[in-house]
Amino acid sequence: MPDRLRQLECWLEQTCGLSRFSVAPASTDASFRRYFRITLDNGSTLVAMDAPPDKEDCGPFVRVAERLSAVGLHVPKIHAGDLLKGFLLLEDLGNRAYLDHLHEASADVLYGDALAALLTMQRSADSDALPPYDRAMLMREMRLFPDWLLSRHLGLALNDSEHAMLAQTFELLIDSALAQPVVFVHRDYHSRNLMVVDGVNPGVIDFQDAVAGPITYDLVSLLRDCYISWPQRRLDVWLNGYFEAAAQTSLLDGVDRKTFLAWFDLMGVQRHLKAAGIFARLNHRDGKSNYLGDIPRTLRYIIDVGKIHEGVADLADFMETRVLPEFGLSPN
Repeated sequence: MPDRLRQLECWLEQTCGLSRFSVAPASTDASFRRYFRITLDNGSTLVAMDAPPDKEDCGPFVRVAERLSAVGLHVPKIHAGDLLKGFLLLEDLGNRAYLDHLHEASADVLYGDALAALLTMQRSADSDALPPYDRAMLMREMRLFPDWLLSRHLGLALNDSEHAMLAQTFELLIDSALAQPVVFVHRDYHSRNLMVVDGVNPGVIDFQDAVAGPITYDLVSLLRDCYISWPQRRLDVWLNGYFEAAAQTSLLDGVDRKTFLAWFDLMGVQRHLKAAGIFARLNHRDGKSNYLGDIPRTLRYIIDVGKIHEGVADLADFMETRVLPEFGLSPN
C-alpha cells in the first residue's frame, strides 16, 4: 500500500506539523489496521495508526480511548486524528507486550497490574451506548467455529447428532453469558494487547471493539489466554484474588464463588470456540497463517472445562475424538 504510506507521511507533515522523521512498521493486528513507529530527529517516538476508511472506522477507537482514559487506564494519548482519512497520531506505548515478558518470576506482578486495571475498567468505565454483547452476537461468534474451522479449514462433515450437540451447547453457553452482570468489556484483553510500560501499568491497546457484556469475558481472555497458558494452581490464585476484590464492590453483589467460577469456565468455552474459528478465518480469508499454531491450545481449554461441566462434556469429547486428531495431536 505505497499510496497509503505516502498519504500518511503527507498528513504527518502538513496536518501534524512533523518534520525530519522516519517511519517504520510498528505492528499489525488481525484487522486491516496498520501501525507505524514515527521517530523524530530528537529520538522521541510516536505511533501512527493507518485504518483505511473503506475497511475500518477510527471513531470507536477514539470514543473508547476517551472513556478508558477518563477512569485512569493507560491507553495511548491521541495527539491528532483525521477520521475521514483513517489516520491517528498516538502516544507510543513501546513494544514490550505482556506476552514477551511473562514468565514464572514476573507473572504475579504483571497479572496483578492487569487484574487491577480490569477491575477499574469494570467498576468505572462508561459502558452506555456501547454495542450490547447480546444473544445474536454471542451466537454469531460461535458460528465461526463450525463455519471456518470445522468446514473450511478441516473439511469435516458433521452428522445430525453432532449438529444437534453444537446447537444445544451454544444455547447453554449463551444462557450462562446472559445471566452475568453487564460491564464494560474490552473484548480482547490478553497478553498481546497489554503492554509493559513505565508509570501506570499496563498500557492497554486494541480496545476499539468494546461492548457492554458479561463480567467474566475479559477475565477469561486474560487468564485463559489463547497465546500463553498457566497451571491451574496459578489460575486459582489469580481468580480468587479477582473474586474477592470484585465481591467487595457491586460488581458481584450476591454472586457466590461456585456460580462465578461456572460463569468463568463456560464463558471461556464461548470465547475459545470464537477464537478457533477466527484463527482459521484469518488463514483462509486474510492470508494470515501465523495464528493456526494457537488453535490446539484454545481447543484444549475446552476439553479441560468438559471434564468438570457436564453440559460441555459432549463438546469436549468431540474435540478429543474429531478435531484435535486433525492437527496430529492427542488431547494431552
